[in-house]
Amino acid sequence: LETNPEALDIAGRLDVERKSGRVRGPMQGIPVLMKDNIGNDDRMQTTAGSVALVNSKVPADAVLVAKLRTAGAVILGKANLGEWANFRGKSSISGWSTRGGQTHNPYALDRTPSGSSSGTGAAVAANLCAIGVGTETDGSITSPANVSALVGMKPTLGLVSRSGIVPIAFSQDTAGPMCRSVADAAVLLAALMGPDGRDAA
Repeated sequence: LETNPEALDIAGRLDVERKSGRVRGPMQGIPVLMKDNIGNDDRMQTTAGSVALVNSKVPADAVLVAKLRTAGAVILGKANLGEWANFRGKSSISGWSTRGGQTHNPYALDRTPSGSSSGTGAAVAANLCAIGVGTETDGSITSPANVSALVGMKPTLGLVSRSGIVPIAFSQDTAGPMCRSVADAAVLLAALMGPDGRDAA
């Protein structure tokens, strides 16, 4: 949906840190694409794919975004999704939103990208980013990962904070990694997880 206009400057500052001997962790300088229902307090928008939220402003980074920034990741941009995470009606279309149009499966443009995190999955599979973060209520990470030959994981509820993510069901929602390898998914999950007093799970 959009790229971070500050990404190159952030990456440059992180490179300078690394050259001076300061390494925040294994995520330093790694470009991460976020699903557009994950809040970010910067020059990009958080709309859940809906034109109804265009030009709205979130009050703060989602907890998981703050964790990624602390770990040195570069938030590269926001990925298309099934609008409202495929929760806009019985006729929702995987990967389609009023803001971004239809996401395509990078392996077969006429096939479904599957699931509401399909924009993140398609971008990771097409090498537009190193790793991505999706969200899942029921299949929204694992299904697009499956059709795009990725490693997608829905973490146990409560392992990753949901604060700052546009919700569907507090009994099922969680964010998780979408990557090209198990090793990448493990590093990303380690950066995302941790307690948050604002999330009852």
